[in-house]
Amino acid sequence: MTRRAALWLALLLPWTGPEAGAQPADPPPVAAPAPARPARTMPPKPRSPASAPRESAEDVALGSHLNANTVAVISGTPGGTYFRMASDLAFVLDGVKDLRVLPVMGKGAGQNAYDLRYLRGIDIAFVRTDSLDQLRKDKRVGNAQSHIAYIARLFNDELHVVAAREITDIRQLAGRKVSFDVRGSGTDASGRAMFAGLSLDVDAVNVDQPTALGMLERGEIAAVVSVAAKPVAVLAEFQGGDRFHLLDVPFAGGVAESYMPAELTHADYPRLAPEGNAVRTLAVGSILAAYNWPKGSERYNRIARFVDAFFSQYDSFLKAPRHPKWREVNLTAEVADWPRFPAARDWLENRIAPAPRVAAAPGEVAQFLGQRRGAGEVDRDQLYQEFLKWRDGRGR
Repeated sequence: MTRRAALWLALLLPWTGPEAGAQPADPPPVAAPAPARPARTMPPKPRSPASAPRESAEDVALGSHLNANTVAVISGTPGGTYFRMASDLAFVLDGVKDLRVLPVMGKGAGQNAYDLRYLRGIDIAFVRTDSLDQLRKDKRVGNAQSHIAYIARLFNDELHVVAAREITDIRQLAGRKVSFDVRGSGTDASGRAMFAGLSLDVDAVNVDQPTALGMLERGEIAAVVSVAAKPVAVLAEFQGGDRFHLLDVPFAGGVAESYMPAELTHADYPRLAPEGNAVRTLAVGSILAAYNWPKGSERYNRIARFVDAFFSQYDSFLKAPRHPKWREVNLTAEVADWPRFPAARDWLENRIAPAPRVAAAPGEVAQFLGQRRGAGEVDRDQLYQEFLKWRDGRGR
């Protein structure tokens, strides 16, 4: 073979080499540079299953064990109540029946309801009664109640409205900039709904709470809203001095259809609430919910194991340093118009427990107030206790 023929053969090898899709082989060395010609590149050949590293039986067994014993719980933003309580779940239940709880940082109750319904890998979520109602009313979502069930009704989340002391009435916020935390958060969903129920139209802003408090100090917004279980750490630690306070929120109008009366005290927020006089506000119920997998499926069995561990170890959540809101939970309380996760229902039915107290259905408080004169002048805690007695008397 002549030298010229060898050179041309070297140029032709990339074109006539391995089959299509394979990574081309390096060309053989040549004595002189080849004539300029665009090189034809071939896409890398995907690694075939046969070439992947083989897993040992021990690898397979360990992976199966970890997946079979882990549940993912979507919570809220760092420092928030749901984030802290998901951490409590992870610490208290770790290792119980080989269980592992994996907290996932979420945006909050508003987005959590959608994430629980649609996001792969999410087993359990902290949601609210109004976020479930929002999901049910969303025309894009098909039959939400068949896909989401509650494990337990937890506690109430309170509405906090922090503003400058010059603002003495929440109605003074009309038309002004008010922060509702990040878009999709529980505060964004519940806070906006509460303001709408009060017929209070504001210029809504969506930024995270620390940023919002900084904007409040600089006078860039008129108020910061937080809907979360008291005490909210970011508000309790707010160094606003005497310039800011928590505003009273009236229990009137449309809010009575979906929310409950509540109070914030000086003990909850020494820097923001006055001594001796509680700040009146609204509250919404929080729920620990699960995706309603078919009974007997692997994912259902994981959640069932979580339920057994959570209920059987519940006393451990009542001790320090766990969040004080755990002490407000009545595990037998029901949620109106939503199914309980079957394993949770079975667990409660198979044990002797007090008769369940159904959580207030929308409109019940309004109905109660409609039958009671002068309710606006009554202490809200006393009013709520009277409401419970009234409801029990109706056989609820």
